[in-house]
This record gives sequence, structure tokens and C-alpha cells, in this order.
Amino acid sequence: MHLLQAAAGQVSDGTEPVDLAQSPADLIVISAADTELASLSEARAAMADPPELRLASLMHLTHPMSVDGYLDATATQARLVVARVLGGEGYWSYGLEQFTARLAAAGVAFAALPGDDKPDPALARVSTVTDADYAALWSYLVEGGPENAVHFLAYARWMLTGRAAAPPPPSRPLLRAGVYWPGAGIADLAAARAGWPDPDAPIVPIVFYRALVQGAGLHPINRLVRACLAEGLAPLPIFVASLKDPVSAATLAQLFAEAPPAVVINATSFAVSSPQAGWQPTPLDAPGVPVLQAVLAGGTEAAWRDGSAGLSARDIAMNVALPEVDGRVLSRAISFKGEAYFDAATECPIASYRGEGGRIGFTAELAASWARLGRRPVAERRVALILANYPNRDGRLANGVGLDTPAATVGVLQALSGAGYRVEDAPATSAELMERIQAGPTNWLPDRNLRKGGVRLDLAAYLRFWKTLPWAVRDPVESRWGPPEADPFCGPDGFALSVLEMGHVVVGVQPARGYNIDPDGTYHSPDLVPPHHYFAFYAWLRECFGAEALVHMGKHGNLEWLPGKALALSEECFPEAVLGPIPHLYPFIVNDPGEGTQAKRRSSAVIVDHLTPPLTRAETYGPLKELEALVDEFYEAAGVDPRRLDHLRRQIRSAVAAAQLEEDAGITPQMAEEDALARLDTYLCELKEAQIRDGLHIFGAAPEGRLETDLLVALARVPRGDGRGRGA
Repeated sequence: MHLLQAAAGQVSDGTEPVDLAQSPADLIVISAADTELASLSEARAAMADPPELRLASLMHLTHPMSVDGYLDATATQARLVVARVLGGEGYWSYGLEQFTARLAAAGVAFAALPGDDKPDPALARVSTVTDADYAALWSYLVEGGPENAVHFLAYARWMLTGRAAAPPPPSRPLLRAGVYWPGAGIADLAAARAGWPDPDAPIVPIVFYRALVQGAGLHPINRLVRACLAEGLAPLPIFVASLKDPVSAATLAQLFAEAPPAVVINATSFAVSSPQAGWQPTPLDAPGVPVLQAVLAGGTEAAWRDGSAGLSARDIAMNVALPEVDGRVLSRAISFKGEAYFDAATECPIASYRGEGGRIGFTAELAASWARLGRRPVAERRVALILANYPNRDGRLANGVGLDTPAATVGVLQALSGAGYRVEDAPATSAELMERIQAGPTNWLPDRNLRKGGVRLDLAAYLRFWKTLPWAVRDPVESRWGPPEADPFCGPDGFALSVLEMGHVVVGVQPARGYNIDPDGTYHSPDLVPPHHYFAFYAWLRECFGAEALVHMGKHGNLEWLPGKALALSEECFPEAVLGPIPHLYPFIVNDPGEGTQAKRRSSAVIVDHLTPPLTRAETYGPLKELEALVDEFYEAAGVDPRRLDHLRRQIRSAVAAAQLEEDAGITPQMAEEDALARLDTYLCELKEAQIRDGLHIFGAAPEGRLETDLLVALARVPRGDGRGRGA
């Protein structure tokens, strides 16, 4: 078995031993928290007379060979070892057992401290320092922050130098929640306001964990503050212990009351709500504004950039899936963990969150877009409604799974007009909408040159937009589809786009993934890059029309299937290149959370779930209804008039043969007549009771009358719980 070299920011899974390659020192500190190691490294560098120190990650001491090797080479030659054991004795059982025995035998003082602020009697029992020293060392690390880190090392030095002088001051409690400002540290609202160039700028709280203040992890927060300032926003960085912590919740409520947010950026993990118990209001929901989820990823930037998944399974669970339960809108991964530097003095690679400038910039732009949209007077807001077209034939224009998309679009236009949006010359009916769309250019190639209408994007304007995109986006498009002027949708007057202008609202048909291809086989293709016509459509919406919000009407368009990472997109991912940092809403059928989740995560969408189509019983009709009547008559005759049974048998056999039902009903030639009739009766009953769609859902309109009754009956029939009482 080979020993691996320790690497900062990487978590050992314990399957391979790790060699920390450290020489002995008087003081050794072992911690599972990279931020704590970084804080102690900075504290040692700030001290005039620091103790001789080695820092080690507990994550590198999970394999028994790693533990034994580190004890042999380093720990048993120290004078004091302090280990922060996250998870307690059960998490680090072999390491704790060996450190306890071997350090005691070597006469080395040992303090096994909990990795959090909860006492752990099992760890205290194996420690060999005094109770007073144990409490002091633990308190410095629990409170955290630069000052407490320096005092922790000073206290350890005091223990090692004979305690002749006075000990360092006790730990200074760090607020559980409060305002932070770059350069000022823990501050207040007045200090943040002083840093805003424009006092009337939209306020954007940036909520993050207190642990980043405790442990030198503020690099991405500092960069996000600067990016928000560059976008004309007023950032308000707020650290919290947890969104579930009462003190943190009260602090947020007070700050939000004094400085009402336009948008909130949340960089905490997990959720207040749970999938089992349902949604619960959180402190971030009180202002009633969008909450963007920014991810501080636990993986390295190289792994993110080179991979297609975007994030690790752990990051997805902690920073994406669980926050979605609270209703967060995923933005981007704004930082990654990796080796910030190698600290030669402590012989430890120091890992830290390092902000990624492009992703931080995108998140700030997205926050600014939502803030501008919220501040814009309703009559001035510019909105684009986008209709899907799959497959790319005119007979499938404005299709949406389970949704009457044309009727829904007309309804949305009417609702927007009623809310004060500037909607002009809107179609009164879905038929009129479809007639207008089909009169202009669509995705159907054969006769599109004969059609008028729509809008045009001239080639020069398109090229200006095109050249702003990364080379990694442009190169595969031109390799697959050629230069822009070769696109069949580009004519002498530019790109012909299927867009209907209605004042400050437009309705457009989403372009196809390509041309002269199999539309069914390529609609969901993860590697087919879109042609220039596709980019031109969104370029016109963004640059010419100036759309401030896009609404993709119904499941589902094809933007969320474009090439790129599964989530936590980069600037080279096609959904981002096409859509940009624009507020995005997506009405989506409620019974397909899998594809809805993909749309949400890959396009920073606010998913607005809509009902399925009304359900009703299939019933029987035609020959099946006649056959059902014959079977009912047979069972009735068996008890009343047996003379008719032979005649009814012949009729039933003839009807079954004519309808070719033997295989469907599970009837075999060897089956007894009584069993065959019972099987046929069961089959007809199940067929009649089967649930089927009864029309399409219209977004914003609940089913009425019989449709409502049938839908409620269908929903009530779904088995629940134990089948009794409220669980029926």
C-alpha cells in the first residue's frame, strides 16, 4: 500500500493512508475545519513570539496507517497535542484510542476537544491537561476569530513555558450574528452604509456562516461585496450561526426592518424546512423578495472546471437540494476549496475558500437584474413569453405537457395587462394567437422564406453579441454549423425570428436545437450545440428588446438541455451563454419534479408549478361497453334464468375474439370457463376505472364543474398511509 501526500482542501475517505511529512514541534493542533487551521496559521504569523507549531487536518488522519505514522514521526515527540474531534469518539475511534495511549506513554499532554460548542464527556476523560486549561483552550477555539486564535496560541505557549507570567486574557465572545464589512471586520449597519457609494441603491444582504468570520474564510464574501458595489448595489454582509438560531433570526429581522432588501443572496447551507414536514417560513422570507442561493463549494476549482457534474454529491445535498426546500433560486458556485498556500512554519498546506471571479460577477449581475426588475414601475417592465416547439413542426407549435399553452399564454397576457403592464394589440383568443404565429417565420424550414412578420436581427448586431461570448462557446458552434451568414434562417435582412411584439411584452417561439437533424432524437441531446439562429433569438430578446424577465411557458423548452455542466454552470456552459443573468420564470407541470429540477438549476429559474390536466375515469365504450353488459347479464342470468347461459357464453366468446382481448385480459385456451369469465370481468372493471386525462390544464384556471369533481375523486382514490381515517 502506498502513502499519499497530504493535499489541502481534499477529504480523505480513509481508504488510503496519508503521509503528512511533518517534523516534530512543541505544539500540535489537529482540526477537521480548514477554516480553523487557516485562522491559526494567520494567528501564528501575526505573533511576535509564537510557539513552535504544527497544524494537521483530522481528515488526513482517518486511516490507521496515517495515525500510526504521524504518532511515530511527529506527535509523540511534541509537548502538547490539541485535537478538535468533530463528531466525537465514534467518528475517530482508532485515532483517539492510539493518541490517548501513545501520548500518555510518551508523557505528552493531550487535549481532546469537541469539534463544536457541545461538551463531550468521553473526550474530556481521555484528556490529560487540567480542567482549567481544557476549558480555556476549548473556549478560544469555540469563539473563534483572529483575536481568540492569537490568545489560543499564547495560552498554549504559557502552558509550555512554566506559567511564570500572567496568562493571556480569556476568550472574547464573538457575536452569534451581526454585520461584517471588508476591512472593518465585525461592524454595524452604519459602517455598511458608509461603504455604499449611493445611499439609494438597492440593498442586497449577503448572508453567510459565522464560521467564515471565525476562521479566515472571508475571501469570497469580500469579492462578492465588491462585485455588488460594481453593479450599483448596496451589499449588506451579515454573518449568522444558523438560520435556525433564534439570535441569528432576530438579528436578520432587525436588520431587514432597518434596511429593507431588494434581493437576498444566501450562502448558508441546509434548510429550515424539511421535505417531510413541509415548507416553513425562514428569516430570509420575511422581506418578500427573491432569495438567490450562492454555493461555497467544498471541492476544488479544478474538479469543478474539468467535470460535467458541477458539484459533488455532498455539495448538491447541502448547498442545492436542501436549500431548494426553502424555495431558494440557485445562482452559481462562487468559491471553491483548495490550497491557498503552504505554511512552511507549520508545515501544513492551508486550504481556504477562494472566490471565483467570473461566478461571483455573474451572481452579482443576476442579483442586480432582479433588483432592477423589482424597482421598475410595472408599466415600464419588459417581459418575454417563450413558447416551446417540439418536434419542430408547425403542428407542434406552443406545445406543453399537460398544458393548453396557447390559452395559458392568452391568459397571462390578460393578467399582465390587468396588473398594469403595457400590453398592446394582444390576441383575444388562443386561435388568434396561433394564427399570428403561423403567419410569420417558425422553425419549419420548407416555406419559411414565403412568410412575413416576426422580427429581424441584422447580421452586424448579431456579430456584436456573438463576439462577446467565450471562444469555448463560439468554436464548437462554428465547427458544427458554420459561420452566422451560412445559417438558413439568416437572409439579406438578417435573422428572421418568430416573435410577436405587443408593447412591452413579446411572445416568441423558441428556436430548434438545429436544422436538417432528427428533432425527436436531438431535443434532449447533451452534446448538440445550438445553431446561430438559436443565439440570435435570445440576443434579440436581451439586446434589442431589452427583456427584464423571461417566461418559458410550460414543460418544456430545450434551453435546459443545452451542453454544459449539470448545475453550478460556468461561463462556457451553453444555457448561461444563451440566457445570461436575466430573471427567469418557468411554469412547469407539478408531476415531473425531475425535469423541473433540471430546468430550475441550469437556468436559475423560479419554477411555478401548475396542475396536471383534469383526470377522469376511462369508462368503457363501443364494443367494450357491449361486452361489459353481456358479462353483467351472464352473472344475472346464472341466478335467475340459467337457460340463457349457453347463448350468452357464445356471445361473450364471439365478442372477446372480435376484440382480440384474450392476451390483454390474460385468458388462455386451457383456462376453465368460470376462471376465464372472472378474469374478463376483472379486466373490464380495471379498464373502466383507469384514470385518464380529460383535456388540458389552462395555467391560472382551476377546473370547474364535472372536471373539478372528477379530479378530486381521482386524487382522493390514491392510497395513503395505512388506509384508515386521515391516512386513507
